[in-house]
Amino acid sequence: MADERFGQGMIKDGAQKISDQDIKKVVDRSEEIQRRFSSGGPLRRFVDDGRLLISAVRDYWAGRYRRLPVGTLGAMAFTLLYVLNPLDIFPDVIPIVGQIDDAAVVAGCLLLVEHDLRGYGMWKQQQIDRPELPDKAPPSQG
Repeated sequence: MADERFGQGMIKDGAQKISDQDIKKVVDRSEEIQRRFSSGGPLRRFVDDGRLLISAVRDYWAGRYRRLPVGTLGAMAFTLLYVLNPLDIFPDVIPIVGQIDDAAVVAGCLLLVEHDLRGYGMWKQQQIDRPELPDKAPPSQG
């Protein structure tokens, strides 16, 4: 089944179980997660996407960006926690193989959240280009 090809079914199931405490863990340990992407191996090709996933979860948690659907936020948090966990399907201590499953889960997540992540990326770029723009439109005058 195409949905299972990159572990997307596992990501969808895991996303449904993500709690606020899990999201906080991603935020609190985001630097450690970022190091996993930057350390080399199969995850290295996802460095920029990993940074964007981490940034999206952090901005959501801080209340700066609330346009992520719950399922998307859950998929992002589940994936980042999976990368953080050294004892997943193939433990990370096994050279290369230990990171291949992490890379497959990240790839599956990116396929699932591509549209929402692209929207977040455009918003994030606007914040860099014009930081005075708010995330939300001002209340209507009526």
